[in-house]
Amino acid sequence: MSLLHEREHTLTLDLPSNPFHGFIKYNLIAFKEDLAMRIFSNSVTSNLFNRRFAVLFLLFLAARFSQAQSLGYEGPTGVFITPLASTAASTANGAGHPVIAYHVLAGGPVIGTWNTASITEGFAKRFEFGYTREDHAVGNTTGLSPLWTDGLNIFHGKSNIVPENAGKTKWVPAISVGSIVRTNDSNVFNGANGQSKVNGDIYIVATKVVTQIEKEVPILLNAGVRGTNSSLWGLGGNAPDYSARAFGAVAFVFIGPGKSTIILASEVAQQPQTIKSTSAAGVSSGVFDIPTSIDYAVRVVPSPKHKLNIDLGILQAAGNIAPGVNLKARARAAFGISYGF
Repeated sequence: MSLLHEREHTLTLDLPSNPFHGFIKYNLIAFKEDLAMRIFSNSVTSNLFNRRFAVLFLLFLAARFSQAQSLGYEGPTGVFITPLASTAASTANGAGHPVIAYHVLAGGPVIGTWNTASITEGFAKRFEFGYTREDHAVGNTTGLSPLWTDGLNIFHGKSNIVPENAGKTKWVPAISVGSIVRTNDSNVFNGANGQSKVNGDIYIVATKVVTQIEKEVPILLNAGVRGTNSSLWGLGGNAPDYSARAFGAVAFVFIGPGKSTIILASEVAQQPQTIKSTSAAGVSSGVFDIPTSIDYAVRVVPSPKHKLNIDLGILQAAGNIAPGVNLKARARAAFGISYGF
């Protein structure tokens, strides 16, 4: 503004008798007003651009979350435990780079501590498969803790059958089908009296990133159903029979400090109601009363430049499952870290 004032002042002194002086002064003032409007307009445009850029950045991060570089507890790309419909990143006609992960669940004094190490590979932008080793550190509760011994192997695969927003729509979720097979599962009664140590899941899941409610806070919705004969994802051994169990999740995506991403999520997963027990005579029955599992999780993506995800969670698994039987696993801390090459 001082430069404009100086220009106006100089012209007024140099042209005091010029008949066009008024015209020049008027146009100079108009020029100042126009420039001020341009500066204001540019400022507004810049703010709108910054806001739109932030929204686009959030949508990009939400898309990355839904397309997943983070592995869940058992190995599939997912939230903390339940799978998403997305698959590990890959090229259209070949394999992608592997994604690796480590998770630990502090299960408490009864069931002990569980550690998982996973590797998952994507293929053709539609498929993924992987392996997870789950190891166990025994608890210290007399009479109950010996029911959880050794570790188990987890094999999984997933296929995307409908991509998100298929047909150039804005409402179609991604839909995938998948399976999980657990072997050498000796938890609870598995292995006793000839009871099988193998169990598994077959599932279908739909995932959608919703931006119509609040563009600056994308919401990820996830829902599915699994047919399973495992209790508590194998941590409780086998269920008596296969049953259909629902699961779902909701997550809110925020921009954090230094272009990081903070994702707040909650999951819910129905469990088979009872655990399989086989008598010495070979007769199987269902025992105990297993509740629906719930967890609350925070995922931090430190930088969009790296495929690194850090997860913190609280799992509400099982407490009193029978008179005098308390698993003390109703508020157990968990941690996970995933990295995509």
